[in-house]
Amino acid sequence: MPEWIIEEGIGETRAALVENDEIIEARIRRDGIIVSGTIFDAKLKAIAPRVVVEAEGQEFLLPRGATGISEGAAIRIEVVREQSGSESWKRPLARQSDEPARTAPPLADGRAGTIERWDDLLEEARSGIVAFDGGELRIETTAAMTVVDVDGWLVPDKLAQMAAWAIARAIRRLDIGGSIVIDFPTIEGKAERQQIGEIIDNYLEKPFERTAMNGFGLVQIVRPRTRASLIELAQDRATFEARALLRRSEKEVGSVTLVAHPAVVAAIRADWKERLAKKVGGMVTLNADPTLAMSGAYAQKS
Repeated sequence: MPEWIIEEGIGETRAALVENDEIIEARIRRDGIIVSGTIFDAKLKAIAPRVVVEAEGQEFLLPRGATGISEGAAIRIEVVREQSGSESWKRPLARQSDEPARTAPPLADGRAGTIERWDDLLEEARSGIVAFDGGELRIETTAAMTVVDVDGWLVPDKLAQMAAWAIARAIRRLDIGGSIVIDFPTIEGKAERQQIGEIIDNYLEKPFERTAMNGFGLVQIVRPRTRASLIELAQDRATFEARALLRRSEKEVGSVTLVAHPAVVAAIRADWKERLAKKVGGMVTLNADPTLAMSGAYAQKS
């Protein structure tokens, strides 16, 4: 049976649904982000051209607007979409609420533990490349949507079938929500195109909506999006790699030196460094090495 494993880390909390040592679904909750599902009081900052509220040093957009209050007044809101990963200029989204204030629900219901094969998942997020039997997916994010390109060496019908299964799997593993556009190989027959949609329907967890495959091989899927996907988080490369380095470093005992690209070193907050020092039981030293790739950071005994 699949089970959720929750891993409390420095800078983020990770959750993975695991079955037979394979990560089926994954989620990340970043420290300092007011998460989806939180209900609390804010101040209405502006009503035009868009409704903006402010709370705890953050601004939230209310796409549905607000009623019964004026600028400067208190308003109770529920966060419906968290701050994105690399697009810090994009405000998180909220809606007006009359429910009692509450903290966010847990990231997942499961047991505390260490998630195995997490580093493999991070590599998929970094590269945006997901291999499957007969080809690979190339996943990229834009401001409006996530785009998936299918490439491989099988005949078009078979390649599309294998890719449909791989896409359903990748969407869950990488926590991709919102609008997703998939470029399959062109398939001539209507029945064959319908089969691709059926594979997605059977393997992708609901809720979602999708279009039928058109004559150019395009399919659009729309899923709920409450937080940034792992692909989006990886675009904020320095911070993404800093948190990954801290996770690896937690296994050390005693004083440790973190060697990383200067941008990764700069992304390690002082409180993260202090928490790591408590975990390893020794001093933490940061060493910037511009010759290292962003993903090449490592920890060594001091």
